[in-house]
Amino acid sequence: MTADEPIPPGVDVTTPSIARVYDFMVGGKDNFAIDRMAAQRALEIMPDAQEAGRACRAFLRRVVRFLAAERGIRQFLDIGSGLPTQTNVHQVAREVNPAARTVYVDNDPMVLVHGRALLTDEGCSAIIEGDVRSPAAILEHPVVRDYLDFREPVGLLLLSILHHLHDSEDPGKIAASLRDALPSGSHLAIIHFWDPAEEHPDISAKVHDAERVFNETLGTGRWRRRSEIEAYFGDFEMVEPGLVPLADWRPGPEAEAAQKDSYYTMIGGVARKR
Repeated sequence: MTADEPIPPGVDVTTPSIARVYDFMVGGKDNFAIDRMAAQRALEIMPDAQEAGRACRAFLRRVVRFLAAERGIRQFLDIGSGLPTQTNVHQVAREVNPAARTVYVDNDPMVLVHGRALLTDEGCSAIIEGDVRSPAAILEHPVVRDYLDFREPVGLLLLSILHHLHDSEDPGKIAASLRDALPSGSHLAIIHFWDPAEEHPDISAKVHDAERVFNETLGTGRWRRRSEIEAYFGDFEMVEPGLVPLADWRPGPEAEAAQKDSYYTMIGGVARKR
């Protein structure tokens, strides 16, 4: 942000924010010096982390377009949505179906301010304050219940959020609670930090350094192994090509980020509830 722009109420500019660090990584402007410092520390270990951030946004666009166009999903719940950027979920979905409905959920005050401003004139999209660690409060929120019909399939997006939960917070139980609330035909999409372990031991060593830096600067950040991430999908049926590096998930004509090491440190996938 520029020096002459007002700081939204409740925003702490002395502590880095996950949402604002991600915003910097994807080329946004809604971040502060403290966020850029945290991002730079990560870039020292993974120099292509910004390209990885852009790959996350490209994955989001492809997933939403796929769900809306090929699976007929007309309603989306995006938990941990982050700061608005170009081509947000509701915009991509409504390119396919103008009646598509989206509810964004986040607990970052800056995300809420910008999200509400973006959705001022929207009749089919809303943003609420919520925390993924309290899934019942999200599912029972009156706005969620007003905008989304849980008698019909829902597209649940957990993109780059479960890896910010500590093991002690039981992300598996949280994911299960959200899955259980979805009707048949719903789809779950996940992006997660990945420790490739024995698949790519040299990258795995860098991952451990990145995890240390994230926890020192942001207080969160957990690179998990493939089996741990697969468990978050429960018994949902994985959509081809499965859980893969982001650029490999149904790549389209749009140019992909030129990732190198971080190509193997973030994976994503989509699964359908039978």
